Parts: sequence; structure tokens; C-alpha cells
Amino acid sequence: MKILGIETSCDETACAVVEDGKKEIASVVASSAELHEKTGGIVPEVAARKQVESMVPVVEECLHEAHIKDPSAELDALAVTVGPGLIGSLLVGVEAAKALSLAWNLPLVPVNHLIGHIYSNFILDGKEKDIKFPAVVLIVSGGHTDLVVMFGHGRFDHLGGTLDDAAGEAFDKVARLLGLSKYLGGRLLSEKAAQCTNNTLAGKLPRPMMDREDFDFSFSGLKTAVLRLVENENYPTEVVACEFEAAVMDVLVDKTIRAAKTVGATSILLGGGVAANQRLRSQLSFAAGEISTPVFMPALKYCGDSAVYIAGAAGFNYVPRVLADIQANPSLGIMD
Repeated sequence: MKILGIETSCDETACAVVEDGKKEIASVVASSAELHEKTGGIVPEVAARKQVESMVPVVEECLHEAHIKDPSAELDALAVTVGPGLIGSLLVGVEAAKALSLAWNLPLVPVNHLIGHIYSNFILDGKEKDIKFPAVVLIVSGGHTDLVVMFGHGRFDHLGGTLDDAAGEAFDKVARLLGLSKYLGGRLLSEKAAQCTNNTLAGKLPRPMMDREDFDFSFSGLKTAVLRLVENENYPTEVVACEFEAAVMDVLVDKTIRAAKTVGATSILLGGGVAANQRLRSQLSFAAGEISTPVFMPALKYCGDSAVYIAGAAGFNYVPRVLADIQANPSLGIMD
């Protein structure tokens, strides 16, 4: 089954063709990040306008890359992100997908973007993946931090999530606080942390909620602790960045491993933009090895927003809907 997926939940316009839910045939992405760097953050109206401009060229380029000349005959279905995300951006993708569904006479599958992040683990990157259920999934991005247990395809239970800032959001805010970047500075913060050869602040920042038995997260207090540290002490930026990153990763890994033990998970999955963080990947791999549980992580190119895993999720959960029932939902939750 070949599915063309469209993803426009934030500031990117993405289109991909995926076969059998796991084989990438083609993928094209247009980003308006340069525009948002000038304003220090995403301006929703600007993002949506750029997506309107980019949609047709991106879809055409994707079809060309996939060597598809007659979508009606060569594709089996379409998939589109319906939420969560920016309402204007979501509307651009949803309405474009509906129009293509009618024009090509193909069924349309709505996809939850958060569920899509989970299915980034099923996209092949050179070898088959033996993912067994139940699996504990850590979804960690700029807008979300959630722990989920996956009992099978389309069968999920929410274990816990952030009560305030998501981990990725905290990274970006602390990067701004440290003067590293005004927009999407999480990657730059990690690069700065990697320059630290002696963390003289080790253990000085709090590990929020790590001593609680539940699976919820909170990072706003940690962000405030960094602010107080910077205001009252004169530590090198790389040391502060290193200790902040260590604090976040300690919490994420500890709660994920405890969740895996609690539900008797046979696999651990990682997804979301922060899944690209090398410290998280190595620390989680080591901790999972300690409990003899295989851990699966998406290829780095699938950690950010991507239409590949949207089409992939639709392939594993093929439930077309009546077009009138498919609506953009910016506040869509993981279990909705």
C-alpha cells in the first residue's frame, strides 16, 4: 500500500510517499524557519501563508521524486496531520488533502501528529525492526512530553505528561536565557553543553518530580532555577548548559525506565524533536540495557516534523474517514 502524507502542523510544509507504513519512497520539506528567526519565534499567520505558497510545489516535487505520474492509479490513499499544532497551518494541510482526495478519488486518513512521532520508529533505516509489545514510548518535543504504553497498533494508554513546559520548550527558553539563540536554540544549547569538560555544577540544579512515583513531568521550575543561577553566580555558559541538559535527561530517562518496569514493557521507543539529542539517546540506551529491554529510536531525520511518519502511521492504522468529519484540531491530545 502506497500512501501520500501531508504534514503542516507548525512552520514546515512536508509531503512524503511511504509504502506499507515503513518504506520511504519520497520526502520533500519546505521550511519558513529563516523568517521566524528574524522575529525570534513563529508568527502563525506568516507560517500559514508560506505553507499556502509551498503546498502545490512541495506535492508536485514529491510526486516527481516518487516517479508517480497518475496519483489516482498509483497511490492507495492519502494521510494528513489533523492536530495538534497551529490552527492556520493545520487548516492549510487538511484542506489541501481533502481537495486532493476528491481530485484523485482516494480515501483520506486523519493522523494525530503525536501518534505520528511514535511511528517514526517503524520507518526502516537500513534494517528490519523487531519491535514487540507492550512498548513504553517517550514522546519528547518542543510542545509535548508524554509517556505512553503501546499495546499494539492503534492501542495506547497515557501514563503521564508534562504539567507545564515541555522538555523541548524548556531547552529553547534556557538557550534564549543564556544568550545562545532567540529561536529554537535547543540544538545550540546541546552543542554548548558538549563543550563542557568539567561540570562543576553537577547535581546543583533540581531534577523535578524525579522522586515521585507517577509519570508526570514539570520543567518550568528547572528553567527558573537556571535563571536564578545565572543571576547570582558567574559560571561559564557551557557548564550551565551541561548541568541543565543533565537535569532534564536524568528525569526523562529515570521516568521512562520506571514506566517500562511498571508495565513490563518488552520494548522502549523514543520519538519527537528532542529524540535527536545525543545525550538522551546514549543515556536511555545505557539505562535500557541495564534492564535488558531493547530501545528503538528514529533516524535523526525523522525526529523533527516529517510527513514520512504521518504516512507511515496511516499505513499501520488504515481507517479512512468521511471528508466532512476530518477537521483540524489544534488542541488534539495523544489519546483523542
